[in-house]
Amino acid sequence: MNAIDDTYLEISRRSAKMRGLMFVYFLIGVGFFLFLMPDLATMKRMWSLGLVRTARALAPTCSFAAIALLCLRIDTAIPRDEPIRFNRLRRKVYVYSFRIIWWNPFGRWYVTTKTYNWGDLRAELWRQRGFTAQGGLLITWGVSIAVVKPDTNEVIDRFPLSVGQDEGSSWDYVRVYMQLGPQALPPVEDLHDPNEVPPLNLALRLAPKVQWPAEMDAESRSAG
Repeated sequence: MNAIDDTYLEISRRSAKMRGLMFVYFLIGVGFFLFLMPDLATMKRMWSLGLVRTARALAPTCSFAAIALLCLRIDTAIPRDEPIRFNRLRRKVYVYSFRIIWWNPFGRWYVTTKTYNWGDLRAELWRQRGFTAQGGLLITWGVSIAVVKPDTNEVIDRFPLSVGQDEGSSWDYVRVYMQLGPQALPPVEDLHDPNEVPPLNLALRLAPKVQWPAEMDAESRSAG
């Protein structure tokens, strides 16, 4: 929970458990790159073997370098949080997300902010099953929000409501807030600043801060 009052509720979608793990992979990748990188004498001998053989010899080193850079970018380019604001007086929802183009890891990644009408949202509980490398069964689940065209069931957009395992309690919480207000919910003892991060998590400290567009920031926190 980032903020809650009579006007708006802001929930966090920060995945703190995984942030920093890619940074560790980056350091490991750098270590392998330095270990595999040939010295100048070896490089000279490889070039004498021809372009194809040289490329094959350098392929592992270049692969580790590319993977290391990708891990670093994933862990430090994503903002510190991707919050959602629910304004119960305006009946609007404001979503702060980060756009990653997975098929082009070296392309442009960017923040997006969108506004939806509360009445156009539908909750979807999803569940996925898979197998681990050891043959064990892996089950994950969560809640996503479908945005539909007004007065129809045609889905025009989707976004995740929460991170981690969620059987729908987050959506129940949001619905009670939007219908009855904060007084109908248990009191919140601790609110989290989306830009405050653990001092030892270097990846989050390097990540961009959450910065709403000024006009949307003012609108999403006011009654109109």
